[in-house]
Order: sequence, then C-alpha cells, then structure tokens
Amino acid sequence: MNELERYLFDLQGFLVVEDVLTAGEVARLNAEIDRHTDGVPGHDGSDARIGGFLAWDEPLFRDLIDHPRMLPYLKGLLGEGFRLDHEYGMYMGPGIKGLNLHGGGTPYRPDQYYHCYHGTMHNGLTVVSYALTDVKPGDGGFCCIPGSHKANFPCPAEVRRFEVNPGCIVQIPIRAGSALIFTEALTHGTLDWATPYERRALLYKYSPAHEAWGRAGRGEALLSRMSERQRQILEPPYIWKRPPIPTDEMT
Repeated sequence: MNELERYLFDLQGFLVVEDVLTAGEVARLNAEIDRHTDGVPGHDGSDARIGGFLAWDEPLFRDLIDHPRMLPYLKGLLGEGFRLDHEYGMYMGPGIKGLNLHGGGTPYRPDQYYHCYHGTMHNGLTVVSYALTDVKPGDGGFCCIPGSHKANFPCPAEVRRFEVNPGCIVQIPIRAGSALIFTEALTHGTLDWATPYERRALLYKYSPAHEAWGRAGRGEALLSRMSERQRQILEPPYIWKRPPIPTDEMT
C-alpha cells in the first residue's frame, strides 16, 4: 500500500482498488454463476447469496483467494499470516430492498475491530468484494459511514435503519472488475437496488492469523485443488510460528 492508500484506508475504513480483474475474467465469473444459479431463488430478481464456488470447475474463483494485486493490501491490513475465513457471492435484483447498517467502532467486538499503532494498521475481519457488475452513483448497493470504524459512540438506531441520514451515509460507486476492501468495523450496509440488471459481487472475508469468525472447515477434496499458497491462506487460525504469506508465484 502506498502512502495515499494507507491514509485513505485509515481515514475512511475502506478503499476501492481499480481494475483488479479484466473484462474477460469478469465474463468468465458471471458465466459460471449463471450456470450454477439458473432456476434457484435469487436468480429471478430477488436477493440471494451463493456459496460453494471454490469447488466449482472454474479455477478463477480459487485464484481470487490470493490475487496478486490484493496480497499487499491484505498484508498491510492484517499482517503477514492472514487467513481466508469464509466467502460467498451475492446478487440483488431490480427493486430489491437493502440491508440495514451494521458494524462500527463502538461497541467493541473482538472479531471486528480497527486499531493503528506506530504506523501499522490492525484489523479484525476484513472484506475484499469483487464487483462483477457496474455500480454507478444512485444505483444503490454498498453504502457506509466513512470513518465509523474509529467511532467512539454507537450509531443511532434511526440512522442504522435509514430513517434518518444526517449526511454521513454514502454510496460507493464501483466498476465491474474493481475490488472494494473494507474493515468489518466500518458501519456499512446496502441501499435498495435501483437498476434493471442484477448487482453481483464476490466477497472474500479474511482474518488475522490468530482469529476465526466462522466455523467452516476445508475438506481435503477442496484443498487438493488449491495451490500451496492458497492452502496456507486456508489454514485454521493459529499464531505460533505461522509463516508469512509469500507474494511470489507459487504452484
């Protein structure tokens, strides 16, 4: 992370990294989602999540675990031994209602936090969200209260429920192929989706080496399809002598 990126993440609690995926890669991911979601709830315009894509034949879903563009950000925010805790995809059809604001610096949660000491940022659960469709200003989708990851007072209930917006809630536009990285300590949610096409995103949620948010384990059948570095990132939480995640290419 460069000086500007560190400043912006510390200030806002999120960062948009442009053009992480090519148009061809976005098309491959969307085509595979179409193949696996045809006829299931959510694909007909409702709101839904989808999981299990790490086991699909399309290897790009697994390659996103350790995408070279995102590794420096993950190391800078989570430390050398970060791990992938869980992942899922999501899509919103036209007119689907959003999700109330949640998260925030107060009250403190041991799994979702943000601190900065002596120039080093420390985060709990941290999300890389890959946009598979364009989100323009006014479309809806991901929104947040920038800076709320450092808030000293709880977010009022009427703000969380979108009953009042005193000007602090902002929508984050993003182009397909770009990635939004944010700390779960940030107060964030989803605005109603207002476009005639689906909003799609893939969310990979990482934790520092010692921490777990979910209970999900990884079977050997899945791990056998991973590279050495991906297997390392999928290890369960521990801190003692955990090796750093390498940034060079591994097989």
